Formats: sequence, C-alpha cells, structure tokens
Amino acid sequence: MKKPTKLPAPLRSLVTSLYGLKNRAPLPVFIFRRFCTMAIMLLLLGFAVFGLMELAPGDIVSQVMMQQLMSSAEGRAQAVQRDVSGEWAEAQRQELGLDQPFYVQYFRWLKQVVVHQDLGLSLISRAPVSFLLRSRLLNSVVLNLISLVLITVFSFLLGVYFSSKAGTGADIAITFFALFLHAFPGILLLILLQLFASLTGLFPVTAYPLFPFSDSPGRFVFSYAHHVFLPLLAAFLGGIGGTLRMIRATMLDQLGQPYITALRSRGIAEWRIYLNHAFRNTLNPYITGSANLLAGLFSGSLILEIIFAYPGVGRLMYEAVMQEDVNLVLSNLMFISFLVLLGMLISDICLTLVDPRIRYGKEGR
Repeated sequence: MKKPTKLPAPLRSLVTSLYGLKNRAPLPVFIFRRFCTMAIMLLLLGFAVFGLMELAPGDIVSQVMMQQLMSSAEGRAQAVQRDVSGEWAEAQRQELGLDQPFYVQYFRWLKQVVVHQDLGLSLISRAPVSFLLRSRLLNSVVLNLISLVLITVFSFLLGVYFSSKAGTGADIAITFFALFLHAFPGILLLILLQLFASLTGLFPVTAYPLFPFSDSPGRFVFSYAHHVFLPLLAAFLGGIGGTLRMIRATMLDQLGQPYITALRSRGIAEWRIYLNHAFRNTLNPYITGSANLLAGLFSGSLILEIIFAYPGVGRLMYEAVMQEDVNLVLSNLMFISFLVLLGMLISDICLTLVDPRIRYGKEGR
C-alpha cells in the first residue's frame, strides 16, 4: 500500500502556525476569513453586474446620441444624425473602452481600483466617481442609521411591554397594527405621505434643505429634521411591523421556557426576569436579523429617495442605471454591498458579546 506523501517541512510549519494562531486568537482569524470571503463575493458581484449591463440594449454612446437628436431642432435632425452616427459613435466607444468584451472592461476597472485606488470617471458627467459617491453616501448612511435606531428602540420597548400583556385587548390591537404595517406596500405609503405633504403644506415635499451645511450649521440641522421627518416616518413604519412581531414572539417563547418557571419559583422579581433573563435571550435573533433589516432599508431607500428627491446613493444608482453609466453603477453597488456585508460581520461579532456560548474558531465549543 502506498504511503501518504508528507508535506514539505516549510509548508508543514506554516500549516501548524496557522492552526496555532486559530486556537490562540479565534476571533481575529474569523474576521480575517470573513473579509476574504467578502472580497470574493464582491468580485463575483462586480463581474455579474458588468455582464448584466452588457445584456441591456444600447450603451451610453446611444444615450448621448439620443439626447443630441432630441435636443436638436426638427430641421437639423438629419444632419445631426449623420454627425453622431457611424464613425463618431465607434470612435466614442473605443475611447471609453466599450468596444471590448465586458470581462475585459471589468478586469481593467478592477486593476484601476486595486493598483491606483481610483474608481474612475463617470461616463456621463466625466466627474470622479469617488466624488459623486462621497457627496451622496453620507446622506444615505445617516438616513438609514437613524431609521435603524428608531426601529430598534421602539420595537424592543413595545415588544417587551406587550409580551407581558399577551392576550389582552391592547396586545391584540398592537399585533394587528404591526401585521398591517408589515403587509402595507411601502411605495404606496411613500406616495400617500407625499400627497399629505403637498396638500397640507405642513412638511416640504423634498427631503433635503435647499442650502448647504456650511452656510449655517445650526439652521441646517433644524431644516434637515423638518425635511426628513416624513421619509423617516415612512422608513420607520415600514420596518417596525416585522421587527416588533419578531421581538414579541421571541419574548413569549422565552417566557414559556422551564428556566423562567424556575426563576419565578425562587421568588425573583418579575422585572428582573424580563430584563435580566428573557430580554437578553431575545437579542440573538434580533442581532442576526439586523443585518437583513439594514439591507432592506438601503434597498428600500431607492424608492424613498426618488419620490422625496433625497440626494442619496439610491437615487444616484437609479440615474446611473438609466444612463447605463457602468463605472458609476458598479462603484455604487460595490459600496452598498460592502456596507451590507460589513453589517453582517458586525452582527456576528456582536453575537459573541451578548452570548458567551458562541465562540468562533474553537473546536468543540
């Protein structure tokens, strides 16, 4: 029988060192592995986006040609069409690199990002993509983080409180209300709030002040709160229904466990049972689902930003897709996907902080 081939001494030493590092520092190794996985996922996502954009009819040169034809006078339409067709269009495609296969375009863009740390130029405005993203990304992050905090705080307060009132009229009412909000179409809610703002005049129909922060920081904060109230209300109502129902159901499940009966038989105060024991065990499913909630907020903010004219990355993504600006679409999508994947990683790390039974990377635990 042939003996198994042994690994060379340097390779065997490297494997032993990596295994020892995994046992000595399991969490850093877990984080490093997740970042490697995230990088692979982003690479595959970018490749898929380039392929899907290639399948779309036309390209950005066709968009420019159409805009020029639409803006020209009727009597000059044929002349303009001759000028912008044929050789001119081919020259523009060669200049932008659109005449090459999509995978060549993608790896050229990837090399530019990795080697030069440059996201390239927008094919429409010719402005740096990093500048366009930087000016919009902060707005979307602020809006979605405020929504996430409000949903979290009110979901826990109402979920824990009404789990202690299970079966009462108030509990039935809040359960129906949460189910109604969870099933209500988000786009219809946004349209109704937009109509409310337009008819009453109590709130602006746009979600962002008309002057920059640098002009008057104090005045900008109050104006921003006034402008963003209805979009925040829409995001809050759209997310609290499902989260409230999950926390209430988890609390009721924990309150029915044998360890709760044992705690009550020992005479421990009811508020301590709720807050120190049952409430703590509701954190695990919420932390696990919070990354999905954040992803849902970012994806839902696309429609919100369009309806309320909010200058965020969702609206920027919509404009880039409509104009087939592949550099801007890919960079935008990469940023949003990275934030979602980072949120999932942070939720996994938080699980180790709230639940001492979870240890990443250690065998048999």
